[in-house]
Amino acid sequence: MSTARPGRVAAARPVVPLLTALALWGWAIRHTDVSALDDYGLVSALHPTFWAGLAVLTAGFWFTVRDPRRRAGWPAAFVLGLLVMERATQAVLYPTPLYAWAWKHDAVIDHLLTSGGLQSADRLGDMAVYDQWPGFFAAQAALVRLLGVDNAAMYMAWWPLVSSVLLLLPLLLIYRTFTRDRRLIWTAVWLFCLGNWVGQDYFSPQSVAFALHLGVLAVVLRRYGRPGARQRQAVWTVLLSVLVIAIVVSHQLTPGMLVVTLLALALTRRHRDWVPLVTTVVIFLAWCLTAALPFLSAAMPDMIRSVGDIGANVETGYGSTPTGTGAVATSWAARLLSASVLLLALAGVLRARELRRRALPLLLVAAAPLPMFVASSYGSEMIFRVLMFMLPGAAFFAAAALLPTSQLPVSQPPASQWPASHLPEARTPSAAPGETHRETSARRRLTSRSLPSLPSPPPLRYAAWLSPLVLLAATLAFVPSYSGKDRVNYFPPGEVALVRQLFDQAPDDSLVVAANRNYPLAYEQYWRVDHYWFLEDTRTHVDDIVRDPAAVLARDMAGVEAPARAYFLLTQGQVANSEMNGQLNSAQLRRVRESVEGSPRFERVARNSAGVLYVLKPAS
Repeated sequence: MSTARPGRVAAARPVVPLLTALALWGWAIRHTDVSALDDYGLVSALHPTFWAGLAVLTAGFWFTVRDPRRRAGWPAAFVLGLLVMERATQAVLYPTPLYAWAWKHDAVIDHLLTSGGLQSADRLGDMAVYDQWPGFFAAQAALVRLLGVDNAAMYMAWWPLVSSVLLLLPLLLIYRTFTRDRRLIWTAVWLFCLGNWVGQDYFSPQSVAFALHLGVLAVVLRRYGRPGARQRQAVWTVLLSVLVIAIVVSHQLTPGMLVVTLLALALTRRHRDWVPLVTTVVIFLAWCLTAALPFLSAAMPDMIRSVGDIGANVETGYGSTPTGTGAVATSWAARLLSASVLLLALAGVLRARELRRRALPLLLVAAAPLPMFVASSYGSEMIFRVLMFMLPGAAFFAAAALLPTSQLPVSQPPASQWPASHLPEARTPSAAPGETHRETSARRRLTSRSLPSLPSPPPLRYAAWLSPLVLLAATLAFVPSYSGKDRVNYFPPGEVALVRQLFDQAPDDSLVVAANRNYPLAYEQYWRVDHYWFLEDTRTHVDDIVRDPAAVLARDMAGVEAPARAYFLLTQGQVANSEMNGQLNSAQLRRVRESVEGSPRFERVARNSAGVLYVLKPAS
């Protein structure tokens, strides 16, 4: 009894840093004020104990994952703690969901629930594209009804955490295909979570399609191209087809990324099985030539023009240039974080020759998305999407660069080649009191499997501290990369209430004019209300509005016929987006608001701390 108790205490030691980190996080949440965010977003608003909690969590993870005596469940607990601290913080702190695009997707779901079916472009215009890829929205509409809530906004703030957890299973299956070393596996998972700062985990079709994409790769890597796998290949092909169909009907870009990745894998000897690639291409083309054909027919000329124009495909474009100290600093933090993961991956490829040979398919998975730069700009987002799809492979080799050489999974040399100081002890567990021979044998087999395949690493020296410091720096850098633009992405309750008041009173066929689309409910009831965002117009027309705001806006809005109305809306989110992305500065936007306020052509309908709403008076 006395011998077993210290063993249990030692095995439970990782709970101390884990609970300490979560306690510091909870304290930080209670003492963080997000009512007045600056250009650093959530970074400058967080209580200092949040950063201390991340440091404790990272240190606990590093020393736990490197200790072969710890149970395999502890690294998973630390990764879940990381996801809670870095993905659930915003859901807890902010009373309303983030991201204008998430609110847009909620509007699409509301349209499906209201109309009861899909509609074409002659009814919905540009928004009909969502009815041509309805998988995610139809599933969410069913979920809304199942849960009995009013809309998806009731739970979409927690979607980043949910979608990030969904990635863990296929990611673990992929990594376990190439190694059984849990130190390498869980360090790679940790780096993947940090490198996935792009923000595509929000309430969107991309978040689910990416998880399904990893699911397809897990099936292909584990069940195709392996000896004896053909016996049940039909079963796995059916599963793969279901996953591919779910991707194809939900998102435009992910099927293309999947095709180039499967093509890269099919070119290797080990995975030269064309069934996954052919299945994906056939399903993809079938959807493109039927349900998605109206959108593709209209968009094809622009898509063809963008092929090969790499410079235009990777640039961000007007209105996407960080402006101001905070915006520039957080933008550089994100770039440095991605660059660090990619450089670590390159170092891992160069230093781990055996791992590079064994995990060549993962290297191809990391490189396969690069040709997509040639294909399209994808609305100035292609560079971010390519980084995200490269990340599963890049994180694996980046983890190999962080682990000491003695911990990399290589072919185990004969015992005669080991230094005497590194020879593993030949321990044979003795039978416990009252234990049968069968139980003793089972325990010995379990113990032999849990022993490390390599001798324990030597004591840490000064150079060995570099890896945990790099891991800590990446963990801390994730916060500004992921939450540094929360001044743009967060909409306070007053802004939500103001926009909701607009749509509650707007008659059918009304027009809403705003600076940009960065406000909540921007697409609310888009099937009956039109929108015009003047900062997306030509630069010449934007300059005309800045010179004489009230007169030019009144002329733009004069075509609306009664009983419809024309509204001008200016909110906190629009101002933040315009300032931080290099469109109009605060002085120019203030001039626009003051000009409209003083014009006899406009009447103020509502105003609060988050914005103001005007309506154009009927012409006399």
